[in-house]
Amino acid sequence: QVALVESGGGSVQAGESLILSCKPSGTIYCQAWFRQTPGKQREAVAAMKSIAQTKYADSLEGRFTIYTIKHTLYLQTNTPKPEDTGMYYCAADPDPQCRPGSFRESDYEYWGQGTQVTVSS
Repeated sequence: QVALVESGGGSVQAGESLILSCKPSGTIYCQAWFRQTPGKQREAVAAMKSIAQTKYADSLEGRFTIYTIKHTLYLQTNTPKPEDTGMYYCAADPDPQCRPGSFRESDYEYWGQGTQVTVSS
């Protein structure tokens, strides 16, 4: 069992930098960020297995960056918008043969508790 501990959520102004982090308690291989914004179903934001295997949601116009530092997963945007307001979840797959860049929720065995992000204009 791997626990994913998220942090970094809160309230920011549009255009301020926002960085979310997700620290795993064990070894994982594929990781992703999902979010649920008001009135919408949960959607994938970005996913990665390595720095060379990343994928981003087309709808987010390249405003987010996913990366890892010392096994902690990060999601960063320097141009948050009010429509980015919502609950953000990290997800992880411990299988070394995991599918890189998957946006399919069922591919991820472990999920964080979620961190709320509120972007004001």
